[in-house]
Amino acid sequence: MARETQQGLPGRQHSRLARFIEARLPVCGFFRRHICAFRVPDNLNYFYTFGGILTLVLAAQIITGLVVAMHYVPDTEQAFASRQVLQRDVPFGWLFLPGHAVGASFFFIAAYIHLARGLYYGSHRAPRELVWLIGMAIYCTMMATAFCGYVLSWGLMSSSAAAVIVGLFKAVPFIGPWLGETLLGGYSIGQPLLSRFYVLHFLLPFILLAFVGLHIVAVHYVGQNNPTGRALPQQETLPFVPYALVKDCLAICVFLLFFCWFLFYMPDYLGQPDNFTPADTLKTAPHIAPEWYFLPFYAMLKAINFDFGFISSTFAGALVMLAAIAVLFLVPWLDRSPVYSARYRPLYRPFYWLFIADVIALGWLGACPAEPLYIALAQAATAGYFAFFLLVMPFLPRLEKRLCRGAAAELAKKGGGDNEPV
Repeated sequence: MARETQQGLPGRQHSRLARFIEARLPVCGFFRRHICAFRVPDNLNYFYTFGGILTLVLAAQIITGLVVAMHYVPDTEQAFASRQVLQRDVPFGWLFLPGHAVGASFFFIAAYIHLARGLYYGSHRAPRELVWLIGMAIYCTMMATAFCGYVLSWGLMSSSAAAVIVGLFKAVPFIGPWLGETLLGGYSIGQPLLSRFYVLHFLLPFILLAFVGLHIVAVHYVGQNNPTGRALPQQETLPFVPYALVKDCLAICVFLLFFCWFLFYMPDYLGQPDNFTPADTLKTAPHIAPEWYFLPFYAMLKAINFDFGFISSTFAGALVMLAAIAVLFLVPWLDRSPVYSARYRPLYRPFYWLFIADVIALGWLGACPAEPLYIALAQAATAGYFAFFLLVMPFLPRLEKRLCRGAAAELAKKGGGDNEPV
């Protein structure tokens, strides 16, 4: 029995049924070993709590989404009205439908902070390359799920956004018309398109849940990163329960305060005004703009307003938009600095914050009309986005290395010149 207890099986204080189940399906033992007893660095700050926040928000989105799906009617004549009926006539519909919409925005807020923290502290570096790649797969699945849900609202803006996406597929050389017709289920936006997006929006969250499980397993296998970027000895780590759990719970409570403020006082603040008008396939929104979390990539799409030889501007913009996402998958190999954390990279930090400002500027430009001034600014911001990944990350470490050698040599000279520079 002592051997069984060491292996994570329940001791004599547990019931015979619990020991029977644990010996054949060690769920409790697995939970204790990989959750409760999982050791995390003792120097984690509150930016590391957004992984737990994302898990909580995902669970809330699945629950509220299931409730909304029970009352939503995927029909072009009733889709918009069914949402109004759910919100006004169904018990607690006023909570579930806005909660699902506001939850999508806060899901992306937490994801962007989580992503920015990873870039700052080097969470993409070895041996965590697969952790980063799975995280980027989660991000792409999130965007696909969110866009499908955006179309399901079947307002004027969402139907216009669907027309833009279909237009991007149609711009693909050779197979574009076939792709567009396959997505539409015909030759115009209507019932087949809505049905396809409804099925995808219901299916993708479960794929997202599988990716999240893989992400957690990968983190637990290679260990969690920390603000120093170095591997910590065992004595500098703590069990997740109760130490890290208490910190996560405090951060979750603060996060929920902001979430509840938007949910109860400004549930429609993050939405598009034109999307509160029923969709009309004969009308287009005067100024097409997606939800705020897509705006940086939409700005890149609008920035390419010229043809590249035989490549149309529409298809070229789509390629740039896809490249902006694809380059994130290459970050573990683009960043060549031997120092992981930006805390110890004084040259990298200004470029990092310029990159954050550039992404925010792209988000603002994505909401601006397609006028020459805004397009020129979007082109400059798009160039800055790619320059960070393709120029700063690979080549800045060489300059940092030279400056460090120069500083070490200068220090050696001041010390008498007997020491060799490192």
